[in-house]
Amino acid sequence: MLTKRIIPCLDVRDGKVTKGVRFQNNVELGDPVEMAAAYSAGGCDELVFYDITASTECRPIDIGLVQAVARAIHIPFAVGGGITGLDDMSRVLAAGAEKISVNSLAVKTPAIIAEGARAFGSQCIVLGMDPVRANDPVRFPSGYEVTIRGFREHTGLDALAWAIKSQDLGAGEIVVNSVDADGTRDGYEINLTRLIATRVRIPVVASGGAGKPEHLVQVFTEGCADAAIIASMTHTGEYTIRRIKDSLAAAGIPVRKKW
Repeated sequence: MLTKRIIPCLDVRDGKVTKGVRFQNNVELGDPVEMAAAYSAGGCDELVFYDITASTECRPIDIGLVQAVARAIHIPFAVGGGITGLDDMSRVLAAGAEKISVNSLAVKTPAIIAEGARAFGSQCIVLGMDPVRANDPVRFPSGYEVTIRGFREHTGLDALAWAIKSQDLGAGEIVVNSVDADGTRDGYEINLTRLIATRVRIPVVASGGAGKPEHLVQVFTEGCADAAIIASMTHTGEYTIRRIKDSLAAAGIPVRKKW
């Protein structure tokens, strides 16, 4: 049985890791290189690094910071934010990342998924999506609409339809970040995660809402997720990767232990 992956998320703004609730009221938490190194040593399976203001500020991702993180860790990591095309993808991979996450760019230019998959392989292309609950079953049969630009822009895309299309275009993985649950620490959006995970053939990563190990148990068992992104619950020091994995193992969920 494949092990479930635990992936801390480093949202970076102005060179510092930051975290908010539903994309607002962010507070600084620390140095991304130091935090990445600590997570790598602490037993996480992967990392994801988002330059959360690069796209809105119309600037390229901080490649120097990506290189510094790559030198500090010994696990795979994905990078997103400020990606505008194949050249940016190539620079990020050359800087040491294993995967590139595209979100707003993919919505605006879906062909970038196929182009990236052809150039670098599907395993390198991650679709990031930020769905929010929608109450128009005609326009959004799944019950969720895709948003972009940090929830600033509604796209009119149904979340499930977009997930399936991205898979068909060549995405190798989908990160489903619930806008409604983001930063709340009240648990993942189980219905949303399960809806997409059971309808696509590629791995689905649950994101948004993790507050305690039981939430990860639930998203793996009920939400059918292949991996789970965490942030606040470990950034604050309340939980360690080891404690989370011990809880998952006790619940019968296969995890990779590095101690």
